[in-house]
Amino acid sequence: MTPSVTDERLLKALASSFVIHPRATLKELAETAGVSKATLHRFCGTRENLVKMLNAHGELILKQTVSAAQLEHAEPLAALHELIVEHLKHREMLVFLIFQYRPDTFSDAEENRHWREYAEALDAFFLRGQQNLVFRIDISAAVFTEMFISMIYGIVDAERRGRAASATSIQALEQLFLHGAITQAP
Repeated sequence: MTPSVTDERLLKALASSFVIHPRATLKELAETAGVSKATLHRFCGTRENLVKMLNAHGELILKQTVSAAQLEHAEPLAALHELIVEHLKHREMLVFLIFQYRPDTFSDAEENRHWREYAEALDAFFLRGQQNLVFRIDISAAVFTEMFISMIYGIVDAERRGRAASATSIQALEQLFLHGAITQAP
């Protein structure tokens, strides 16, 4: 279920608060998010429930991101651009998801189903781009997915830490992903 605009704003603020203070109490998270403890308690009840709500919202965001980019039908370069744009619309949730990442995130466990679906959608997109001769074929679609995910999450974390400017993130990601770090010949 899609949260209301107000709930979504609160989830974003709480996701950011959680990253800033991962061991904070509900009261501390409420203060960092700019709401009262009573409001937060009515919203989620417990810290454990808050984490579940944030994870569920993160799952929804990943599904919406993949869907909005039209990975199955759009021209691959246009879809890649939209994929980057859609990810960066949800920076706060992505940072939260980074901090929730564990080595078994993509395992076959049922609780990781949404992560596998996300990775499989990206794998299929990159494979389609390879089949259309847009993306190079000497690197597997799975590696493209891993590198893309690492770059997206890396730039969002760099923005959070003040090492990257959000105004140039889309262009930087596109250029680095598509062309690498080598200077272009004149």
